Amino acid sequence: MVHILGISLPDQHLAKFALTSIYGVGHKTAHRLCARFQIHDKCKVKELSPFQVTSLASFLSSPRTAPPLPRYPLASSSYVPPPPSTPMSELQAKFKEAQAAIEAKKQRRAELGKKIKTGTYVDPLKKLTIESELRREIRENIAHQRMIGSYVGKRHAMHLPVRGQNTQSNARTAKRLNKLERW
Repeated sequence: MVHILGISLPDQHLAKFALTSIYGVGHKTAHRLCARFQIHDKCKVKELSPFQVTSLASFLSSPRTAPPLPRYPLASSSYVPPPPSTPMSELQAKFKEAQAAIEAKKQRRAELGKKIKTGTYVDPLKKLTIESELRREIRENIAHQRMIGSYVGKRHAMHLPVRGQNTQSNARTAKRLNKLERW
């Protein structure tokens, strides 16, 4: 079994589904995490490399301080790839020339006073809150609702359904789930 943040992920599950056992990680977030760490859709937890496990654990422990992903330029629709027999050194030289041309173009624009949009991409995983942080945040939100005396806060205090559900038959589940832990 693989343990990430004290949570054991079952070996036989697909990695993208096993990640959802972490509190606060749903299917979409698990898919993004798999894409970030190059985990294949059909990869099971037992097939993860030790590097993938450690990088995943270190990212989930503090996503805000993780280094940003490198942004690679995409090819245009008119791009024709070079033949496979082209040597790598020639391809690297062409790439460096293209990068130098782009940098020169940016500098010319900056000299002319035009603003260049750089760094507009925001990684959606940077704002990820999971496990104890998320539980604490939810507990604080409920306490705030109760403190200000809102309808939702009163319903939480009475252990009743909060979102307008029927109370005739299914309030038993809400009474069990809406309890605010006191200690």
